[in-house]
Amino acid sequence: MPYRIRLLILAFACAAACSPRESDPQSTGARPMAADSEGWMVLFDGMDLSHWNAIGDANWELVDGTVRANAGNGFLVSDTSYTNFDLEVEFYVSPDANSGIFLRCMDPQEISDTSCYEANIYDRRPDPTYRTGAIVNVSPPGGHLSAGGRWNRYEISLDGPHLMVKLNDVLVVDVENDKLKSGPLGLQYGAGTVMFRRVRIRAR
Repeated sequence: MPYRIRLLILAFACAAACSPRESDPQSTGARPMAADSEGWMVLFDGMDLSHWNAIGDANWELVDGTVRANAGNGFLVSDTSYTNFDLEVEFYVSPDANSGIFLRCMDPQEISDTSCYEANIYDRRPDPTYRTGAIVNVSPPGGHLSAGGRWNRYEISLDGPHLMVKLNDVLVVDVENDKLKSGPLGLQYGAGTVMFRRVRIRAR
């Protein structure tokens, strides 16, 4: 083989081996999301926060298959907006914790219970009207359930103005509200100890 052709082959091989590939998670820093056979996509699996952005100064850290915070104040905000969906979130909180799942947020940099729907996690809320199980400012919970000191599961469905929330298989909110149409999700740390270990979503 002529020397010049050998050089060209070596140059092409080096370029292919050295250039990053867009589909490679190690190159992009994010794992690709793929839906399972029932349409669910895992947003957090206990190992990877690449689909979330931290807002505020909460001390989030990955520990033993969870993301945990116990100081500061802030949110993990999804890097994608969602409109109509089913959402499942597994979480642990201490009895004194203040947390929540924020939905259809209007501004990913300004997360609040007025610019998002908040499925609250706050057993000791001073005004218990919108304590754990409520959608704050929209609907009180349909039962007095506490989440502190154990693992829990929220099942949340948003379909147009129809909002439904189950806490540990108990229906706590079933209401119509059309204030917010679409936006990212937020996981809150406000007080106590808060841990999340699995978050998944399915489009409606």
